[in-house]
Amino acid sequence: MRIRLSGDFLTGAVSLLVLFGVWQTVAAAGLVSPHFLPSPLAVARRLIELLPTPLFLSHLGQTLIRLSAGFAIALVLGVGLGLAASQSRTATALLQPLVRVLAPIPKIALYPALILTLGFDHASKVTLVAADAVFPILLATFHGARLVEPKLIWSARSAGCPPWLVPFSVVLPAALPIILVGCRIGLIIACIVVFLAEMISSSDGLGHLLVRAARSFQTTDMFVPLVLISAIGLMASALIEALRVGLVGESGRGA
Repeated sequence: MRIRLSGDFLTGAVSLLVLFGVWQTVAAAGLVSPHFLPSPLAVARRLIELLPTPLFLSHLGQTLIRLSAGFAIALVLGVGLGLAASQSRTATALLQPLVRVLAPIPKIALYPALILTLGFDHASKVTLVAADAVFPILLATFHGARLVEPKLIWSARSAGCPPWLVPFSVVLPAALPIILVGCRIGLIIACIVVFLAEMISSSDGLGHLLVRAARSFQTTDMFVPLVLISAIGLMASALIEALRVGLVGESGRGA
């Protein structure tokens, strides 16, 4: 499992190196003006310059607060509702029409209404992140819980496990690898949504930095928040995937 994970990591690293290599080549060859496309080395140098500064760290912190709070709410709601729907026909009948209607709606279209209701501060952005990230987690939890072997539930019940505890002590651990797949999708969506929300209406955050740099035609500064939010999503997604692979490996060894 470690060999496979290392191989996947190296393959992904090579693809990223190729991407940055092409970017650097295009920029160095002058195929695109540096006013429109700065080189990745210039962006990296600017990121290193800005990262230790208190003001930049403050903007980064605001984005991370909104991202983590929104994702945490989506995680709790998605796992809770998914487990409830998987264990009850009534809950399934109630949730399925709502999910089918609400999931395809682009939540960013609801952002003006959230601003009017919750204001321009954290609340509207956190709510938007949670509303968009909850659906992949909910669906992954529901389908993962439905795939749990009935004999595991019967064994727990026969061993004296209370019915209300079965979803948390048996179903949730067994479905966790699939739930983590939904978490990776939800996390990517959360990164996109929080950045868009900060671009639309915010006086701080990485999205605000991009808009401010674009308005003053500072292209390099405009690419810095883009690269940083991408790196945050990449690292968090890699951690979730490593956890999922570890759980799958442990279940395989246990079997």
